[in-house]
Amino acid sequence: MRRTTTSLALAATALLLAGCGSQSGTGGGSADKGAPSASPTGAACAPLVQLKAADNGRTVCVTKGGEVRLTLDGTKSRPWKPVMAGGTALKGINAGFVIQPGQATAAYQAVAAGTVKLTSSRPLCAEPTAPGQVSCKGIQEWTVTVNVR
Repeated sequence: MRRTTTSLALAATALLLAGCGSQSGTGGGSADKGAPSASPTGAACAPLVQLKAADNGRTVCVTKGGEVRLTLDGTKSRPWKPVMAGGTALKGINAGFVIQPGQATAAYQAVAAGTVKLTSSRPLCAEPTAPGQVSCKGIQEWTVTVNVR
C-alpha cells in the first residue's frame, strides 16, 4: 500500500487532535486490549505496547500504569545485547518467559510521565568460525522512544 505525504499528515493531525489517552465508550477501536500504540507521531497512548526488532526508530506512547514488553529475535551467532532504558518513566519488571539464545527480552511498567529511550544492538554479521572466513565488524542498532502519559 502506497501512502502519500498528504494522507500521512492528515492521519497525524487526526491522532494529535484525538489526544493522548482519550477513549470512546463504544469499544472496537484500533487501540483495544493490548494493541501496539505506535503511530507515525506517537500520539496515541495504550495500556500495553508490544515491540519487536521491526519497531526500530519508532516512537510509541503508553499510559501511566501500563506496560511495555519487547522481544528482539536474534541468533546465537548474532545475539542482541540486553535492552537498556535511558530515563526514569519506566521500571523494569519480570518479562515472564524463557528466552532463546540470541534473543533480548524486556518488560517495563510505566511509573511516571516522561520519555524513555530503549536501546540494544547486535553484530551485523556472524563472527567467522574458521581462519580465512570473511567477517564484518558492523553493528545493528535498535532504538525506540517511549512516551509515558
